[in-house]
Amino acid sequence: MKQKTFFLKMSLFLIGIPVLALCILVLPWIGNEAAEHYPKLVYLPVLIGIYLTAIPFYFALYQAFKLLSYIDKNNAFSELSVNSLKYIKYCAALISIIYAVSLPLFYLMAQKDDAPGIVVIGLVCTFAPLVIAVFAAVLQKLLENAIDIKTENDLTV
Repeated sequence: MKQKTFFLKMSLFLIGIPVLALCILVLPWIGNEAAEHYPKLVYLPVLIGIYLTAIPFYFALYQAFKLLSYIDKNNAFSELSVNSLKYIKYCAALISIIYAVSLPLFYLMAQKDDAPGIVVIGLVCTFAPLVIAVFAAVLQKLLENAIDIKTENDLTV
């Protein structure tokens, strides 16, 4: 089991590194390019929103890492794991809300360039974290039920 969780922990790092590179290297370049095409009123809030989503994203990665550590320690069925899933759910919902608020700006950018694909990108960025939030909520509820059943079994023995 430790090999599988180690692989998943490394996967978390491999997910986090490109996002960090995107925030440091690519987004400023995109901002400079967008400055030529869009007024500051449109592109600047979108960039700020993208940078704001990095905070809950990395917090969710940290919580996933903690969850894998609990699994390593045979402590998967605990309130700590439930709390980690709860924080992951909140982070994903927050990311979805930030992108949902910025959807009108994606629409303005699409109108300026006559590129409806920009709106689709905004919708994907809004609904993908929402799916993750729902999945985390389902896992959290299942884990809570499993902990309740485990507690009942421990009390009956």
